[in-house]
Amino acid sequence: RRGHTEHGPMIASIAAAFLMSNSVNVDPPMPYGVLPNKGQLAWHEMEFYGFAHFTTNTFTDKEWGFGDESPEIFNPTEFDAEQIVSILKDAGMKGVIVTCKHHDGFCLWPSKYTEHDVSSSPYKDGKGDIIREFADACEKYDMKFGAYLSPWDRNHPDYGTQKYITYFRNQMEELLTEYGEIFEFWFDGANGGDGYYGGANESRKIDRATYYDWPTTWKMLNDIQPDTVIFSDIGPGCRWIGNESGHAGDPCWATYTPQPLPGNDTFGPGYVEHTLGHNGTRNGKYWIPGEVDVSIRPGWFYHASQDDKVRTPENIIDMYFGSVGQGASFLLNVPPDRRGLIHENDEASLRATGAILRATFGKNLADGAFAEASNTRGDGFGPDNLLDDSRDTYWATNDAITEPSVTLNLDGEKTFNVISLREHLPLGQRIDDWALDAWFDGAWKEIGKGTAIGSRRLWRGNYITTDRVRLRITKSPVCPAISEFAVYAEPAKVDIVPHAKVFIDSTTVELKSPKPGVEIRYTLDGSEPTARSRKYSAPFKVSETTSIRAVSIDSGVVSPRQSAMEITGYSGSSLRSPIVFIRKPDEGLRYEAFEGGWQSLDQMADRKAIKTGTCDVIDIKHRTRDEHAALAFSGFISVPEDGIYVFTTSSDDGSRLRIGKELVVENDGLHGMGEVEGSIGLKAGWHPFRVEWFNATGGIGLEVTWQGPGINKQAISKNRLGR
Repeated sequence: RRGHTEHGPMIASIAAAFLMSNSVNVDPPMPYGVLPNKGQLAWHEMEFYGFAHFTTNTFTDKEWGFGDESPEIFNPTEFDAEQIVSILKDAGMKGVIVTCKHHDGFCLWPSKYTEHDVSSSPYKDGKGDIIREFADACEKYDMKFGAYLSPWDRNHPDYGTQKYITYFRNQMEELLTEYGEIFEFWFDGANGGDGYYGGANESRKIDRATYYDWPTTWKMLNDIQPDTVIFSDIGPGCRWIGNESGHAGDPCWATYTPQPLPGNDTFGPGYVEHTLGHNGTRNGKYWIPGEVDVSIRPGWFYHASQDDKVRTPENIIDMYFGSVGQGASFLLNVPPDRRGLIHENDEASLRATGAILRATFGKNLADGAFAEASNTRGDGFGPDNLLDDSRDTYWATNDAITEPSVTLNLDGEKTFNVISLREHLPLGQRIDDWALDAWFDGAWKEIGKGTAIGSRRLWRGNYITTDRVRLRITKSPVCPAISEFAVYAEPAKVDIVPHAKVFIDSTTVELKSPKPGVEIRYTLDGSEPTARSRKYSAPFKVSETTSIRAVSIDSGVVSPRQSAMEITGYSGSSLRSPIVFIRKPDEGLRYEAFEGGWQSLDQMADRKAIKTGTCDVIDIKHRTRDEHAALAFSGFISVPEDGIYVFTTSSDDGSRLRIGKELVVENDGLHGMGEVEGSIGLKAGWHPFRVEWFNATGGIGLEVTWQGPGINKQAISKNRLGR
């Protein structure tokens, strides 16, 4: 024992010295595929940032200005860039891109090259500079600044000629040289069409393949600011995801090979097979990661009529997981109102979004964990690098080991429902397939799997409680290089589950939380629930129209995720009465076809139909064109018996359905095919009926169904429609 005591430390010291003297510097893995540049690597760290659509459209209630708008109408009397930028920051964003010039041609900065700008407006007596104020606010709040400059200019008299290209590039140079660092420069794909054009009032078409000479324009831009990431349908810095619904594809590869439209040999911004941008291209030719752009409202510019249509925090969080969580970035548009401020409804939703993100990602439940890997490349590449909160370090295996695993032994049992994975992007996007396991009852159980990791992959599932979680790489052409394996828990949410959302006489409501062990508090008058509100213990009965709000409390902490639902009650006598006809209406409906550049159904109000007619059923074949088109179907619907009827619309882009003046289904906005339903209590007979639909660009579709007493969910047949 005495020998062990005396010589043990010496032996350990000699062993350590031996290991150190014999340690070998191991080379990092070879890069795989095309790689991001310096600017793109910095851009990947942005993840979530804002878009601010602001111009004369804000004051004309339009989405696309014609170009003949007078600068005199632009007068935001309370404009406060700091209010806008600080709210976006509180929402969890890291920057903002501002529409310096939209298609109408009005410039938010005093440009040396035009008088159609803010200097000709009443704002600050022509001495103002909206872009300067945004750039300064970004600097103050440690936010990045980005610029949107529309290639199309419906005001400029020279649009369509080489003179305009010189003008366009001069303005691009102004923004790049006078407003500091620009993290992203945004070029829209909308180009050419009707416009004011200095008073010509005509339609002008351009050759999108050659007119802007994009390679030269992009080179000029990056010669001035080499690290600025350039957005367009085809990059070259980042790409459009191919929709405006708030979700990237699954998988979503950072590499991309653009393809021309069918029947074409060339491609470019505004004329590319944009649907391929949804997923990108595995082993694509270029590193052009995806950007998911979507608006917090149905439109991109502010419209007072949309104040009650602001996306909820829950919807924004879902889009965060569907974009950032798929390896793309999330660009959320928040349009300033006519005061020049973020509207109170938008502000409330954004601040709640930020609170949810902070509550979710503020604490990594893998802190204090011990990581074990099935294989490690050598010194400097161990699995502990997964836990150091750095993108610069990573776990890697030997070159021949392409399907390894790594286990996190957590610091005790943890309850969670989110796992974050990141690859070390300077070495390329390496991994194809992966799977996650959790340790339950002495064995591993798979809890999730997927394809692609890239910049970030967020697994989001049911809450689980365990002390061990494992990542398996199940397919990869080369050894992995992973920089993060983190574990998080979303704050608990309450699910409001009525037996019927629209009911006759009464219904029963149940409140549930997917996270075990939490307390639920609720109100029935629409007021905000607190820790002192009524405590939920069992399902309860509701016998009238009621506004329910509920919140969970976990270990004494009130969740920032609040749930709300209004359920509608009828008595037998309060069902909507039908219209009585002397004779039965003719079968079918009337339709009106519209054309216009709106991006919300609200903008159809002042449009005149360019075509009208009758039809048997609701069918968008009656449209006059695929893009920037709309239809309205009107007439009557025959209800067979008294009861609650459920209507649905599934559309790309927006749609809505009314019975009389009552809005039953609201599915407005820019999005892919997505189903929304609504219910209404009706008495048997004929009821006024109207369906509106529009499409901006991209995919196209409309489906309308109904169900009710004796009617399974189905399309509405012509014998139920009248005109």
